Formats: sequence, structure tokens, C-alpha cells
Amino acid sequence: MSELMLLFATALVAATLLPVQSELVLAGLYLGGAHHWLTLLLVATAGNVLGAVINWLLGRYLVHFQDRRWFPVNGKHMERAARHYRKWGVWSLLLAWVPFIGDPLTVIAGVFRTPFRVFVLLVTIGKAGRYAFLLAALIQGGA
Repeated sequence: MSELMLLFATALVAATLLPVQSELVLAGLYLGGAHHWLTLLLVATAGNVLGAVINWLLGRYLVHFQDRRWFPVNGKHMERAARHYRKWGVWSLLLAWVPFIGDPLTVIAGVFRTPFRVFVLLVTIGKAGRYAFLLAALIQGGA
């Protein structure tokens, strides 16, 4: 698997509740110097947003299975995300990158039938911003 495919896959899986750190892969690839920072930003963002879209689809079409063991978000996380979503609305999707609340937020957005275009735009801004911040720190640090 190429390095960029690994980054894409890691970023996609990181958008689920699985304990995967796409930031470590991104940083490692940047520090390895084989890829331009913009390429890494675009690949990581695309994978992470696609993972969030999968969560949105789960919320939109499969929420009635939320009590099943295989459902990616437990009830406690779903309720916390629902509270944030009710309070802040679609703008909370800018925080889709935040650990423990971000992934459930993307599922809740599907449950609440957030328009897909709005969902993708806000999630992309948040997730790209997180990766851009990390890359900027690495670039600024002289890496």
C-alpha cells in the first residue's frame, strides 16, 4: 500500500470511534519528506471527511440499529453529541475533529437530517483546519 493510501485509510478509520491516530501518520509522512505538505493535507482531509460521511449515513439511515453492538457510537456519546447539536446547531460540525464528541456529532447530524452539502462543507473546514494546524506547526518548527 502506498504511503498516501495508508494516510487516506488511516484518516478514514480515525473518523470512526476506533483508536487510530491519523495525525501521527501525517506527521511521519511530512517528516519523511517524500510528499509535499499540500498533498498530505488534501489526502488526510479527504479520508477523514469520507469517514465522517459514513457516520452521517449511519445516522441518517441506520440509527434504528443504535442499540446493536456493531453500531459505532454508544448511547452516552450519542446523547452528549445530541445536546451539543441542539445547543449549537450545524455550527457544532466545525468541531467534528474533536476526540470523543466529533464522531458522534457526525452521526447525530445524519439523525437530524442535516443537509448533506452543509454537512460536508462544515466538516471539511473543521477537519482540514486541524490537519493544517498540525502541518503549520511542523513547518514552523523547521521540520
